[in-house]
Amino acid sequence: MATAVWAVYPDKPIKLIVGFPPGGPTDMTARIIAPKLGDLLKQSIIIENKAGAGGNVAAQVVANSSPDGYTFLFNSAAFAVNPALYGAAAGYIPEKNFVPVIFASTQANVISVNEAVPVKTLAELREYAAKNKLSYSSPGYGTTPHLTCENLFRVQWKLDISHIPYKGAGPASLAVVGGETPIACTAVAGVYQFSKQGKVRILAISSDKRSPNLPEVPTLVELGYPQIKDYTWSAMMAPIKTPNDILLKMNQAVNVVLQMPDVREQMDKAGLVVMGGNLQQANEYMTEEVNRWAQIVKAVGAKVE
Repeated sequence: MATAVWAVYPDKPIKLIVGFPPGGPTDMTARIIAPKLGDLLKQSIIIENKAGAGGNVAAQVVANSSPDGYTFLFNSAAFAVNPALYGAAAGYIPEKNFVPVIFASTQANVISVNEAVPVKTLAELREYAAKNKLSYSSPGYGTTPHLTCENLFRVQWKLDISHIPYKGAGPASLAVVGGETPIACTAVAGVYQFSKQGKVRILAISSDKRSPNLPEVPTLVELGYPQIKDYTWSAMMAPIKTPNDILLKMNQAVNVVLQMPDVREQMDKAGLVVMGGNLQQANEYMTEEVNRWAQIVKAVGAKVE
């Protein structure tokens, strides 16, 4: 039976349900991978964006889908955050409803400002925010950029900078470019091209070391916040009870795609860092992330409003 599944799978198109709208790192990663994955598996890979509730809408759809290897979730680190943030309203429990297939990409979060905001450093933003009523956009409640900035603004700075959640990094990035919010908290990919165009200024990054793509941007660690080392990843998940042969085949196929030079080049241009790894590594990392973000949610006191 296992050999038969391996031989015939897949024999029809595969759906990737993306938890966010186009324009953000999760959608970008899925769209970079999908065509090559389809070529490799000799089947169409259909991307469906089901945004809402910080990725919960998509997660619920996939949790309730058939575990036959034809529907996968493509979600961000919010997947690990939301059970702690939303509780039962998240609509899923990571280890009970899903099995991680592969972590495809990662990147740090960044704090950026509209070009018209009269600050050039994070310290200047702190001074400016203490004297002015400001707001910041994020990809939504429970996304790691939201928690990075809640930690910095409320816990570290003790300032009330209003959080304006959007349905993904794409809309959140356009909000700061258009001046709807003076500040944005997103993963790198959301504002990377806008920073190159001079439409936003990136003031800080949440990685443990400076990014090769943004060598001029200081880390929050450098700026005196050693406890803030946050990343936004994108990963493929399958409904629990999906046959292991299918999980293995998909994991191996995505790993092959992630090593393709043109895929790596596209990822790099978007400010994304390629991940990859086997099924065991995916499981171990998911467990670590769910536990880590539960602690951060509790420490920050984050709530869904």
